[in-house]
Amino acid sequence: MGRGSWLTVTALLVLLAGLCVLLYPKAKDFLYDRQTAVLKREFLQNPDDNYDDLYAYLKAENERLFETGQDGLIDAFSYEQPAVDLSAYGIKDNIIGFVSLPSINIELPIYLGANKVNMMKGAVHLTETSYPIGGPNTNSVIAAHRGQTVRQFREIHKIQVGDEVIVTNFRETLRYRAAEIKIIWPWETNAILIQPGRDLISLFSCHPLGDDTPRNQRYLVVCERVS
Repeated sequence: MGRGSWLTVTALLVLLAGLCVLLYPKAKDFLYDRQTAVLKREFLQNPDDNYDDLYAYLKAENERLFETGQDGLIDAFSYEQPAVDLSAYGIKDNIIGFVSLPSINIELPIYLGANKVNMMKGAVHLTETSYPIGGPNTNSVIAAHRGQTVRQFREIHKIQVGDEVIVTNFRETLRYRAAEIKIIWPWETNAILIQPGRDLISLFSCHPLGDDTPRNQRYLVVCERVS
């Protein structure tokens, strides 16, 4: 093979390597979206009969959190253990539901327990905040990474006030609208507390993009129930 042929082959290999680097994140997102769709389909098809009991328990827990003022609440990424085991109610993997953000084209499973394993797999529910079943005097904080290979909340900064946020739990679909956008410090827990009379979902992630160190700021999107 002549020198010109070797140069051509080398150039093609470099081009191919560059394309692989460019396409890898998109392929990763595509596979993740397909896996999420499978998880959601299985979640919605679960025939377990214990959901009334689960709903009653979580509703009582939400009422308790409101009445006690959430005095045990600290930063989202400090909570690793879920407060309830959903497998006792026939729900596997401790997935309590799914959060869909149409404006940035992402849907994530919501796991109970903000540990590293769960946060690699999807969004997590922050213990000591309301469970995502709706109702007055609730504020369910849902956290996810921004800097992982899979998108998760990477584009949370593109959500605008008025954008729709959909939560599908084991019982129903809840629709919210983004109402407030804030950048807070981890210790500013007042920003994620239950607000009397309101039915809220708060989306929570690290800030700036890709930096999830404990002392850095947090990006917060507060969403209010519309239906």
